[in-house]
Amino acid sequence: MNDLTPIEKTTAKDWASDQEVRWCPGCGDYAVLKAVQRTMPDLGVAREKTVFVSGIGCSSRFPYYMETYGFHTIHGRAPAVATGVKLANPELDVWIITGDGDALSIGGNHTMHLLRRNLNCQLLLFNNEIYGLTKGQYSPTSQVGTRSPSTPFGSVDRPTRPCAFALGAGARFVARGIDVHKNLPDVLKAAHAHQGAAFVEIFQNCVVYNDDVFAPFTAREHAADMQLWLKHGEKMLFANGAKGIALDVDKLRLKVVDGDDPAVLVHNVKNRGIAHMLIEMPPVGYPVALGVLYDDPAATFEAAVHQQNETVAAGKKPDLQALVAKGQSWMVEKEPRAE
Repeated sequence: MNDLTPIEKTTAKDWASDQEVRWCPGCGDYAVLKAVQRTMPDLGVAREKTVFVSGIGCSSRFPYYMETYGFHTIHGRAPAVATGVKLANPELDVWIITGDGDALSIGGNHTMHLLRRNLNCQLLLFNNEIYGLTKGQYSPTSQVGTRSPSTPFGSVDRPTRPCAFALGAGARFVARGIDVHKNLPDVLKAAHAHQGAAFVEIFQNCVVYNDDVFAPFTAREHAADMQLWLKHGEKMLFANGAKGIALDVDKLRLKVVDGDDPAVLVHNVKNRGIAHMLIEMPPVGYPVALGVLYDDPAATFEAAVHQQNETVAAGKKPDLQALVAKGQSWMVEKEPRAE
């Protein structure tokens, strides 16, 4: 298929495979899967040019349920496999599906390098703050005090913040969503539109081992007061417009003000400093920043690699024999047999 061939219109059902979806009843992964399948027809992409790559974890069953190409790889190495796929064929639309343990523990190194290299792909990190597949051990994002089989008296680790990790690693696109929220497809579309590595943290509820851990800001009765949905060029308002976010210049941090305060900030997705402050807002007294926090495209890794290869190869003819003979070489001659 060349670039002039029109993409056949699809529906959400066209993106769903014939495999039985097998997660625990009530798992947030179901909602994310449906959101992705609903989003794909709106992206104008072809199923035969789409690849989903996952590591190990509950979320990593995802490629089986998408009617696309897919790789279910090994623990923490989905970014490495995705990089190989994209370098081999830059035209492919690559999505990485991972979890907080898969991406930030054993796979932290691979995730970091994927982001700093700026591979053109979408990385969806399902964060349920627990190891679900291996029966509920605490993960790198688990809150202090989390009781689990590996922390029976409560975790004493300070959790990592996935979006802070991504921003610190050099990600040019950082966003947050909620598994069951109606705005998740819009976040996915923004990630796909970004040229480069798009990092999306999705708060995903684990009904078995960490149920309602996000309820303080996802429960219906708390949502308005605790969710700050960001839109580029619009004021940072929440609580139905009654409250907003402003910059405390003296302390160089964000603060909550009345919604009609002229100091309320207007969201600029290219402001990396404010994006970091939004990610690091305290859990008490502040809302959770959601939507696209940062979006500032830069040159992609695979484009640079292919451009370099073309430059180096320009004007040269392939000669395997010359390549083999290049550099140090020697002849092995048969010595005369001693009589």
